[in-house]
Amino acid sequence: MTNPLLRGEGLPSFGEIHVEHIVPGMTNLLAELSDELTVLEERGGDTWETLMEPLAKLGDRLAWSWGIVGHLLGVKNSEALRAAHNAVQPKVVEFSTRLGQSRPLYEGYLRLRQAPAWADWPPARRRIVEAAIRDAELAGVGLPAAPRAEFNQIQQELASLATEFANNVLDATKAFGMLLRDSAEVTGLPSSWRELAAATAREQGESEASAEGGPWYVGLDFPSYYPFLQHSQRRDLREKLYRAYSTRAAAAPQDNGPILRRILQLRQREAQLLGYGTYAEQSLASKMAPNVAAVETLLEELRQASHPAAQQELLKLQEFAQENGQTESLQPWDIAYWSERLREKTFDLEQEALRPYFPLPNVLTGLFGLAERLFGVTVQPADGKAPVWHPDVRYFEIFDEQGAAIAAFYLDPYSRPAEKRGGAWMDFCLGRARDRHTGEVRLPVAYLVCNQSPPVGDTPSLMTFAEVETLFHEFGHGLQHMLTQVDEPGAAGINNVEWDAVELPSQFMENWCYDRTTLFGMAVHYQTGEPLPEGEYQKLLAAKTFLAGMAMLRQLHFSLVDLALHHTYDPERETPEQVRDRLVPSTTVLPPLPEDRFLNSFGHIFAGGYAAGYYSYKWAEVLSADAFAAFEEVGLGNEAAVRATGRRYRDTVLALGGSQGPLAVFQAFRGREPSTAPLLRHNGLAP
Repeated sequence: MTNPLLRGEGLPSFGEIHVEHIVPGMTNLLAELSDELTVLEERGGDTWETLMEPLAKLGDRLAWSWGIVGHLLGVKNSEALRAAHNAVQPKVVEFSTRLGQSRPLYEGYLRLRQAPAWADWPPARRRIVEAAIRDAELAGVGLPAAPRAEFNQIQQELASLATEFANNVLDATKAFGMLLRDSAEVTGLPSSWRELAAATAREQGESEASAEGGPWYVGLDFPSYYPFLQHSQRRDLREKLYRAYSTRAAAAPQDNGPILRRILQLRQREAQLLGYGTYAEQSLASKMAPNVAAVETLLEELRQASHPAAQQELLKLQEFAQENGQTESLQPWDIAYWSERLREKTFDLEQEALRPYFPLPNVLTGLFGLAERLFGVTVQPADGKAPVWHPDVRYFEIFDEQGAAIAAFYLDPYSRPAEKRGGAWMDFCLGRARDRHTGEVRLPVAYLVCNQSPPVGDTPSLMTFAEVETLFHEFGHGLQHMLTQVDEPGAAGINNVEWDAVELPSQFMENWCYDRTTLFGMAVHYQTGEPLPEGEYQKLLAAKTFLAGMAMLRQLHFSLVDLALHHTYDPERETPEQVRDRLVPSTTVLPPLPEDRFLNSFGHIFAGGYAAGYYSYKWAEVLSADAFAAFEEVGLGNEAAVRATGRRYRDTVLALGGSQGPLAVFQAFRGREPSTAPLLRHNGLAP
């Protein structure tokens, strides 16, 4: 009872939770939950109250404690934490597998569905039971003893391999760096990068490092790596950095090559055991897309629109580089550099020059103002009301139009390459649920995690426009979690939302970064207080579709590689790298280097939830672009219509969560099925 990891309710006591709590705490919890599961199986409930409610509480307690461990692994990684996580993970997988394969529970779900009252049940409850039946079947509930034992062993190994894969990427990212001492080595790099690089050098033991005099440390974490590729005039250093980045986790002791091949082998075997031809078919059994062919059709439609455009864009980039003195043909380490120079020349727009207009506090003001404008909610700082895992973490509360608290979230905005994995994500801390006996509602709480440049000295975190878009993206995920009106936890927020629809609210929010009212509500110079000049805003709008063909083709390349690895890959005939190679001609315009090992760091599909599902970004982007088009159609300057459309969006896409199918939810908002036309138009790729 003294273990803070076992409290099972409320906000986690991050200041009191330590690594040594994990193994004994989780071991005790799993034993207790196992006993409760046995009782539940023996009792054989056949009503919502006797079967689904106790089951939800059981899952909730596991998610509360194990969710904290997983969260800390992402934001406060350490050797001790890894060891504790690895010690407990097999037991968690074993329990989850038993839960998923419970025959008595499965038969209970079937009885619920066959009961006379089924037709009168609320849609959310019916969807939860339907999903439970499907998930049990995907978990191998119908397998005979021997295949089930093999299936369970596969689950254990896959969980372990995914963790090892992610840790290897983190370690490989940390392992490489360049300490630059000569000012000629940082020519062209902006002051914001120099400040970050000098601060990192000080962390590396160079106590006298300064932004002006160096030395400067450049690493493979994104806030360090990508600006260097964009702005460094030293082509040789760009090449060195790019080669290190594109071969991450491709050599001992962090070689992910054998791991990813084993993952693909195990997934294919798992699919066969469940009666599917491929893992992609198994993956799509629980998604919005009806089948692999439908996914391929959508991706091909987008590919045909973007590939010719991307070819022309590369040609233009090559000509521009030659006009400006580069005699060699373009290489991968040149693309970001010359793209940025061409953007500057074409639109007279310097991304770095915009940073002072996007200090994080201003961006949050604009973001929260948009949430109030569209959805009628107010976001207020609540720092000190919740324990946090790092001093930089903020805590906020959300209130409705009547002033009642309805949700809250943590924001962990800055890059910490020594302990925090890269990228950005939203996860849930607490989900919405209503107590049937008291009527009390547990309010949802989200984690929003980004990896933007941290503040340096008295200078706040000055964001690139891309980092602004990322924050809006993650907040969109958070809104679906936090503004849900579904009281059943199994379908509240993002729960029970098909994976290829879950990016709709996040990508939808990115569109608002270009909206005049939203942008001028946040783009204010952190020193002078001057708003972003109108001319710069017009340049941003004009640059929105800059190199859009190459950008879309890049995402389609990832999507099609992922799909091929899980649908047509045959390890007897080819390697995973060769699968990628055969897609290169149709999905890239500048082939990767022969030694490129991008797959070794492709965490989305090998250590995340996107296996045979990376296409979801484009599938959902079709939905999100069409959703934003609803606001364009009523006129973004028509405030009353924007507010009314925003409330309708809140009451459908955000409120309904997983209580209805995503197509039904979309149609409730839009009044029709989705169209690809707005996405192609937004990207400047419409015929």
